Amino acid sequence: MRRNLPTRERLRPVDLAREHGLSTQAVRNYEADGILPAAERSPHGYRAYTPLHALALRAFLALVPGHGHATATSIMAAVNRDAIEDALRLIDESHAQLLDDRRTLQAATVALRDLEPVPQERGDLFVGPLAGKLGVRPATLRKWERAGLLKPERDPRTGYRVYSAADVRDAKLTRQLRRGGYPLERIAPLIEQVRSAGGVVPLESALRDWHDRLAARGRALLAGAAALNAYLGEVTGNSE
Repeated sequence: MRRNLPTRERLRPVDLAREHGLSTQAVRNYEADGILPAAERSPHGYRAYTPLHALALRAFLALVPGHGHATATSIMAAVNRDAIEDALRLIDESHAQLLDDRRTLQAATVALRDLEPVPQERGDLFVGPLAGKLGVRPATLRKWERAGLLKPERDPRTGYRVYSAADVRDAKLTRQLRRGGYPLERIAPLIEQVRSAGGVVPLESALRDWHDRLAARGRALLAGAAALNAYLGEVTGNSE
């Protein structure tokens, strides 16, 4: 294993900690978790880190914003046990998740742009009238309900489904997305976003924030990849 970093320089836990505003215990914990390679010990049991450990710590901290703490830990642990393919697979999964989130955001943006305002209904609707309003079959509404997209109440006397104005909103949004070819499992998270935001209008602001967060995560993944690549270059002997 070739190293381009100075191999004789020795660093204390506090030296690694100070660079990032960490505690020395955090550095020791990172070593115990496999984020850092095992440090050599002095005859008195003191840890002796090297510039390679400092590079590993920088790589880990750069990975966290894009991948999250748990996945970044798994990536570094895989690299340090020479399971590079496992580390690359974890990185691919994070990128795949980001792409899926981007597609969901795009679907939400298009659907909301084309969605007509939902007026407050005078009273609740039963399944037949709502199906007619949307141009779908009652069985379709029941299928959407089973998928968690609709949550109608039940009339306490008849047991019939009754749909509120919020249910009508969710049904219209579901229909719009289904017309765009989106499967139910990809629509469900969006409907939950609408419910959490309290409606479509507040969600528009949430979608802008979501877009900004996805852009930031994409940049963070790039930064993490660069830092990890520098570390991999040292541990595999392929640095330029």
